[in-house]
Amino acid sequence: MTRPIHPSRMSLAELEAAWPVDGEIPLPECSYDSELHTGPHATIETAVERAAREAVAREICAGCPAQVFCAAYALKLQPTAGVWAGRTAAEMAAEAPEFNTLAAA
Repeated sequence: MTRPIHPSRMSLAELEAAWPVDGEIPLPECSYDSELHTGPHATIETAVERAAREAVAREICAGCPAQVFCAAYALKLQPTAGVWAGRTAAEMAAEAPEFNTLAAA
């Protein structure tokens, strides 16, 4: 299974394919600083650094026009890392069963 691509690292064409909507796709706020939402790639961060990074990422997600699309995308793909729609991958995984129950109703 391949690792899901975080919206911060997607091209506009990839966003359009992932989030099929009528009209213009909202540009995710995370696209301006992808490492903030996905973590550093060349270094290891401490737990304190990670918590601080995730707190800032959550703040950015709170005002993002693409938050609803990102949440649906993350719940569908079940990522194992990163901040998605203001939630960590672990938080998204915990919410997935509840989301799937609501979607089936």
